[in-house]
Amino acid sequence: MLDMQLPWYEFVLRATVVYGLLLVMVRLSGKRTLGQFTPFDLLVVMLLSESVSNALTGGDQSLAGGLIAAATLIVLNLVLAFASARSRTMERLTEGAPVLVARDGVVFDDVMRANHVSRGDLEKALREADCALSELKCAFLENDGAISVLKK
Repeated sequence: MLDMQLPWYEFVLRATVVYGLLLVMVRLSGKRTLGQFTPFDLLVVMLLSESVSNALTGGDQSLAGGLIAAATLIVLNLVLAFASARSRTMERLTEGAPVLVARDGVVFDDVMRANHVSRGDLEKALREADCALSELKCAFLENDGAISVLKK
């Protein structure tokens, strides 16, 4: 149960590499991936975690190896949060920046397509804000995938 097949530092290295690569992949997939999960998105996240489990542990099934990998992931997350809170550049790299998707009643379809935002998502945000398109001052795709609406 506690007998590891790999040295402890290999678990740390594997977890660091997997964490870094998954972070890059999730950031490249767009803000909407991080925002509202559809059943499809949830399925992808679950399968993604399963697909990298062996990469984290290198086939080792020991309790100690799993705990070392888990602790490494938690420490990496804390370090990233700490760095993002203190550096605007790091925050922008890891979390991105809000994107203007509409202004003065004009919807920027090319920006919405590039960020995987459907017209229906924008219309839903407008309804939630009790704002007609003609009353729209600005609509932003936020870092978390939500759409915020400002009325004129």
